[in-house]
Amino acid sequence: MTLRTARRLDRIEPFYVMELAKEAARIADSAECDPARGGERMIFLNIGEPDFGAPDAALRSAARVLAGRALPYTQATGIAPLRERISGWYAQRFGLDIDPARILVTAGASGALQLACLALFEAGDEVLLPDPSYPCNRHFVTAADATPRLLPAGPDQRFQLSAEDVARHWTSATRGVLLASPSNPTGTSIAPEVMGRIVQEVRRRGGVTLVDEIYLGLSYDARYGTTALVHDPRGQDLVSINSFSKYFSMTGWRLGWLVLPPALVAPMERLAQNLYICPSTLAQQAAVACFEPEAIAQCEQRRGELQRRRDFIVPALERLGLPVPVEPDGAFYAWADCSAHGESSWDLCQRLTRRAHIALTPGRDFGPAAAERYLRLSFAGAMQDLQDAVGRLQRELDRSR
Repeated sequence: MTLRTARRLDRIEPFYVMELAKEAARIADSAECDPARGGERMIFLNIGEPDFGAPDAALRSAARVLAGRALPYTQATGIAPLRERISGWYAQRFGLDIDPARILVTAGASGALQLACLALFEAGDEVLLPDPSYPCNRHFVTAADATPRLLPAGPDQRFQLSAEDVARHWTSATRGVLLASPSNPTGTSIAPEVMGRIVQEVRRRGGVTLVDEIYLGLSYDARYGTTALVHDPRGQDLVSINSFSKYFSMTGWRLGWLVLPPALVAPMERLAQNLYICPSTLAQQAAVACFEPEAIAQCEQRRGELQRRRDFIVPALERLGLPVPVEPDGAFYAWADCSAHGESSWDLCQRLTRRAHIALTPGRDFGPAAAERYLRLSFAGAMQDLQDAVGRLQRELDRSR
């Protein structure tokens, strides 16, 4: 007997970056990558994971909790001290007065996106997203039985949607937009004036604007480093999604948050209670310390290091014939055009994994518009890895010319 699965699974593609990551890991564990046998170690530039780890203050806080305190369930919205600290962060960094009651702490930004999509979208609804964009975002829409509609967005508009795109493609079925600023895979942000026009365009049509801001703290250009919440400070129809994974380097702690319109707090809390009860108690207690001055200073130093890595790798890729059409102003990704090398990004990334032992991410995950033309390189790893990778890329690309 064949077990029947839900039809929605037919509309959710594999996460190709993880499939290639498994292949890269297999090769990395083989004899050909063993330096003791003359092999060349695998350099992983495919996964968006900072190499720093949680701030020291958060680690000390976690150790104190584990040493002497129980770890009971918390309320589904998160512990009050953490929500208050997040509110204070918006006040200090952006001058915004966000009521802690509008903040819902979640099991990672993925949990936040799942809650938002389940609460706001249903069968028959359509949600506009840019192509390219993070694949899981459209799959969260699909999992809510709604339809993600990808709109091609090229380098002339920083690989982001515009208000004109929203107006042109809005239909009677459209419920809202799901954006990311800064974006994965491009590292580009939506300019504040453009974001403001998008919010107004969506509001005019009675829709909702969801903005994935998990890379917001990792902005390198003051022109772009502000939250979309400045366009909806009272909480009318904009949902901001954020995370401790990127700026605070706490990927495996699985902790995120939402800033919600007041009317959405109770429905979202009800969903969270039923879907996962509460976020990790240990992660929440540790994250309170992330907002100490010492921890913020450490995160800012790390942001500077990531900018230094960006400033190294983007020109290096240009010299290799892998130009980055729009310099990333945030996050830690370079979206490089590989079309000059005569291979699809999928084939090129597979070849580089096998022969140069460099793991990169082909464009296939991020949408069909330019899937074969672009690849994503993560500069979240160590500078030495980036430098070694440039040398190997030069060697391999020269060999194929």
